[in-house]
Formats: sequence, structure tokens, C-alpha cells
Amino acid sequence: MNKILQTISNIGIIPVIAIDDAAKAVPLARALADGGLPAAEVTFRTAAAEDAIKAIAREVPEMLLGAGTVLTTEQADRAMAAGASFIVAPGYDPHVTRHVIDRGGLMVPGTATAGEMQQAMNQGCEVLKYFPAEANGGVAMLKNIGAALKGAKWMCTGGVNAKNVNDYLGYSQIVAVGGTWMCKKDLIEAEAWDQITAICREAVKTMLGFSLAHVGINCENESEAEKAAKTLCALFGFDYRAGNSSIFAGSAVECMKAPYLGKNGHIAIAANDLDRAVYHLGRQGVEFDESTRKPKAIYLKDEVGGFAIHLVQK
Repeated sequence: MNKILQTISNIGIIPVIAIDDAAKAVPLARALADGGLPAAEVTFRTAAAEDAIKAIAREVPEMLLGAGTVLTTEQADRAMAAGASFIVAPGYDPHVTRHVIDRGGLMVPGTATAGEMQQAMNQGCEVLKYFPAEANGGVAMLKNIGAALKGAKWMCTGGVNAKNVNDYLGYSQIVAVGGTWMCKKDLIEAEAWDQITAICREAVKTMLGFSLAHVGINCENESEAEKAAKTLCALFGFDYRAGNSSIFAGSAVECMKAPYLGKNGHIAIAANDLDRAVYHLGRQGVEFDESTRKPKAIYLKDEVGGFAIHLVQK
């Protein structure tokens, strides 16, 4: 996947902002980034859009910037010159799409039907915007289309909110969603930056969906692991499940047949999407032991309370 699109996917939620005063663009961008969403699609529905993109690109370089509601080649040129890394349109215009691609830009055209999607894909668009998502049938519709267009990937906007965000991101062919609920117009006008940051943090927390998967106990040998697991099963009625390197007592406790990572063992934390979780934790300064990476699991470098931390995908 294109590097910019991979970052969009890792961030997961792209705030869509319509800003009337370019002077508010930089504090807004900082509020979004502080909340864990270092990206924005600045819509060209307002006269301040171009200046807002310029200001954010200059003052908040960590932000991944896109320009939205781009309807013409002239707007696309202005947006890219201002610092937009990707161009988003509400509909599919082959002429604008070709213009952006020919200039080396990343185009995400708006599509609502399989016909539009197929044409855009054949024109070279790696990710498509599905808009308006909820009004066009939401995730259920995309699953039907995706069964035929298996190579299609979408960024969904329109009706996506804190309650249904994981319905969308839970479908593998959806790489990200665009939303306005964390940066509504009244919050921007009121300069409620702390509130915007708090809403973003809650959105990221909801998206990642961290939960305790199991606790692994380092036992000296297989016999000790068997003894510990059988004791827990007898006490609490857990199911006994033996594996190659460990024995599970129910789903919550894993008794290791030999000491593994962590002084005492490991704690497995489940996340909705492993790559997205690694990205967001990495922004907080968390380091990972890449030698332990598997398709759906990885260990953090540091221990907590004598336990290694094992991140796994749900």
C-alpha cells in the first residue's frame, strides 16, 4: 500500500474539518494531534481552506493533511501547492482524478456504486471514498460490493460516528473513516481545543478497543505448568487446554511449560487492529520488540511489574 495510505490506515479516523477562519487552523490541528489523530481532511467548502492547509503544514508538520470537497483541477492544484498530501472528492470525476494522478498526487474519489468504484480502480485509485456511507447502505452494502471487488479499499465518510466507527473499521477492506464528530463547527468557533482533544482521545480509545486477553505464568517446566493449570481448572471450573508450549486454564490464564518473556510471565492485551494499535502506542513513545512480531501479535520491549506485555489482535 502507498506510504500515505498506510499512514491513513494506521491513524484510522481522519477528522474532516470545515474551517471559516484560517487563524484557528493551527490550534485546531494541535488539538487533534494531541488527542491522537494527527491528520485532517480540510474541506474546500470554505474560502479559508487553502490558507488553513498552508498554516497547518508550516506549523504542525506531523499532521497528515488532505484536501476535501475538491471539485476541479484548479482546486486540486491549489490544495497540493498548499501542502495537501491527498485529495478527496465527494464524487467521481475522471478528469479531476486523472489530473491529480498525472501530477503524482494521491486521489481518493467519492464513489457510491460498484460501477463508479470499478472505473476509479481501473484509473489507478488504490483507495476510494464511500460517500455518503450510511445513506448508501453502510458496511452491509460495502460487504456485498467487496465480495465482487475484492481489491477495493475504502475510506468511508458520511454518517460515521463514535457509535458505529468500529462497524466500519471492523471490515478488512475499509482502511479508514472520515468523521466530524470530534471537531464540529460550534467547537471550532468556541475554540474549545481541550474538548476537541478529549473527544479525539475517546475516539481513539474506542477504535483500538484494548482489553485483557489473558495472563501468562512462567512455570519451571511442563509438570509445573500442568499442575498449575489443573489446580485453576479444579477451583474455578475452567476448561483445560494443552498446547505445544503452554497449557490454558480457561481463556484467561496461560501456564507456560518453560519460562518465556517476562520475569514472571506475560500479560496479553487484545486490540481491534494490531498495526493500528502499534502505531498509536508508538506515538506515545512505546517501543516494540520486532523480533517477536507475528502476523497478529507482538511484544513490547519493556516489562510492567515483572510481566512482558504481549499485544494481540482480536
